[in-house]
Amino acid sequence: MTTNLHIVVVTGLSGSGKSTAIEAFEDIGYFCIDNLPVPLLPSLLRLCREEMADIRKIALGIDIRERSFLIGYDKVFNEIEREGYALEILFLEASTEVLQRRYSQTRRVHPLELAYKNEGERFLIQAIEHEKELLSQLRARASRVIDTSVFSVHMLKELIFRTYSFDPDHGRLAIQILSFGYKYGVPMEADLVMDLRFLPNPYFVESLKPLTGCSPEVSKWIMNHEETAVFLDMLSKFFDFLVPLYVKEGKRYLTIAFGCTGGKHRSVAVAEYFKKWFAERGYLVKVFHRDIGHE
Repeated sequence: MTTNLHIVVVTGLSGSGKSTAIEAFEDIGYFCIDNLPVPLLPSLLRLCREEMADIRKIALGIDIRERSFLIGYDKVFNEIEREGYALEILFLEASTEVLQRRYSQTRRVHPLELAYKNEGERFLIQAIEHEKELLSQLRARASRVIDTSVFSVHMLKELIFRTYSFDPDHGRLAIQILSFGYKYGVPMEADLVMDLRFLPNPYFVESLKPLTGCSPEVSKWIMNHEETAVFLDMLSKFFDFLVPLYVKEGKRYLTIAFGCTGGKHRSVAVAEYFKKWFAERGYLVKVFHRDIGHE
């Protein structure tokens, strides 16, 4: 059986942003349920298929608070995949130091904290480390792992929107192309990062400096340099080889990031070039320019 339902299981370490992610999924049209007992998942999917056919995208928040989760998730997930559902596991995490700070600031209690109440001041750290151990196998199975250590609530919501705003389409890889500036940090969500700071920089051309890589003048100036032409040819051949292998392995999303110094000229122009290049080859593709207007 095949189905048009696309399921994202949002899970991970407590305090890493699951509630924020669920809110973001709801904003982009997913049917969302938080802390659904795992054994009820097959029944929910049957109900959606038989009684609520208009639902095509589901996001389920599941974590350590649902005690049967670690015992039964593997069997349930395998059953769901065998029935033809598109199942993706999004695993959120953050460093121990960041999680400790978040819990201290919010004064919330970690789900495993009570087990370490008699261990002195380090009980929260021990609870966090214990949870990491308990979820290690689930993390290894995850389709996508996002470290939210440096993310604000807004940044995490924006990332969910960029990555999952594609309409589900079985058998087609959804490619997100992202331009960015190294001065503002490398995007943590990128699968592939290309450093374009070796290309000639239109920033130093007075007439081009105020424009962006979306303008024909800037794009033409960058593309007319020999090193750009050679680079684009070599990278196109690399993508021709690599991307079909991702498709063969069942990868549903691919994020390719192009970076230059400020994220305004070179990275933008090359991102736009490959947006057209991938679209011509039948891939689902969107482009986002993270740092235009950042200066």
